[in-house]
Amino acid sequence: MKGYWIILASDVTDSEAQQEYARQWAPLAEKYAAKIKVLDTLAEAHTSTRVLAVEFESLEQAKACYDDPAYVHAKVFALRAARRELMIIEGDFA
Repeated sequence: MKGYWIILASDVTDSEAQQEYARQWAPLAEKYAAKIKVLDTLAEAHTSTRVLAVEFESLEQAKACYDDPAYVHAKVFALRAARRELMIIEGDFA
């Protein structure tokens, strides 16, 4: 089964931090063969305005990417750019 990060996020409030996160994320996405999918529908939300799914070949890959020291460093910029919640799950979603 595939692994996923499901990210519920607010609007970006620090575009410079978002740009730096994107720059640091690119090689990680390539290393872990991650595919980002922007999900259109947020049926109910308190503070989130965006939903993203990041698909990995396995749950192990999803966890390894999250624990990668390069991602730990990049995550600082992601958290500065917007408020978010991230879950790591396993499944086969179309």
